[in-house]
Formats: sequence, structure tokens, C-alpha cells
Amino acid sequence: MSKNTFKGDQKMGKSILSRWENNFRKRWVSRLPPWIETWHLTYMTLAWSAGILLASWKARQDLNWMWFVSLMVIAQYLTDLFDGAVGRYRHTGLIKWGYYMDHLLDYFFQCSIVVGYMWIAPEGLTWYFVGMLVISSAYMVSSFLSFAATNEFEIYFFGIGPTEIRILVILLNTSIILLGTVKWPITVPIFFWTMLAGLFVLILKTHRKLWRLDMQAKQD
Repeated sequence: MSKNTFKGDQKMGKSILSRWENNFRKRWVSRLPPWIETWHLTYMTLAWSAGILLASWKARQDLNWMWFVSLMVIAQYLTDLFDGAVGRYRHTGLIKWGYYMDHLLDYFFQCSIVVGYMWIAPEGLTWYFVGMLVISSAYMVSSFLSFAATNEFEIYFFGIGPTEIRILVILLNTSIILLGTVKWPITVPIFFWTMLAGLFVLILKTHRKLWRLDMQAKQD
């Protein structure tokens, strides 16, 4: 394969659950109904994002609506898990379209989750959620810029990928239903600074990698 071949559909690295996830996808991709196409699964993220926003708005009065948010997260996980797999299995050929639309809609989905939490949060935490949206977006931007420079697409940070993040979201939703948001004035700032520290580590790691590649190319 030429080094200039587009590799946006080939994710580098692994997460904690990668092995289980790959086996699950391989087992079930051939059993999906033939009328379900890869682009159908990709576009479904719009529906799941709208569902999260609606349920989060309702959750301002009744936190039990967060169960529905978790259901939307699970649904988005399944469609996101199989959209690229269906394309590869059926040789659809929508590699570059899939790369663009899948990750653009992932960004919309991410925004819907953060905005939903901001709606139900106690007063005084709004800017923390704005900051978390900026930081989480920066993780994505770093990944895309690194891919443009290396043609190696990495979406796993410190062994954590989208699947693990979805599980954390579901656990958080469950805690919100059972315990409410009374502890958020303490926990939200801690989470914000943890995300920011992780971003700095990622930037430093990527900076060193690209610097090393440039120096090697210079010597060659």
C-alpha cells in the first residue's frame, strides 16, 4: 500500500475494550438487514443527538429523563460501531465520505451531551461546561491535525476511546438519577481540570512525535 493512500478508515492504537468490540462487530456485521446501508447508520447520529437534547431539556424537571439520554448513547454506539463495518463488508466505497460525515456528526453528538449537562447543572457552572466543550473539541482537532501530518488516525487517548467515554456517560447519567447534581459544584471543576491536564499531555506527546518525524526526514 502506498504511503500516500488515505487511511482515515484505519484507526491506530487500542482502547481497553477494543478486543471485545472488534469481535462483537465481526460477529454481527454480516447479520444486519440488507436494506440498512452504511450512510443510514451514519445519519442516525442526528436523531440520537436530537433525542439527547429533548430528554435533557425534560430532565430539568424530572431527572428520570436521563435514562432516555443513556438509551440514545447506546443507540449511537451501535450505529457508529457498524456504519464503517457495513461499508467495508459490502464494499460500499464511501471511505472519505464516511470519514468526514461520521466525525462531523460525532462532534454534533458530543455537543448535544455537553449542552444537555449544562441545562441540568446547578447555577454557576455554565462556563465550566463551555470549557469542557472547548477542551473535548480540542481532543478531536488534535487527532485530525495529527492525522493530516502522519496519515495515522488515532482516536484513543491513554487507552480510552469513544466506547469507554460512552460507558462513563451512562454511569454519570445513572448517578445523576440516583444522587442528583448536588455534588457538581465540587466534581465538575475537578473533571474540567483533569480534561485540561490530559489535553496538555496529549499536545506534548503529539508535538514530540511530529518533531521527531521532521528531524528524521531532515536527516534523510
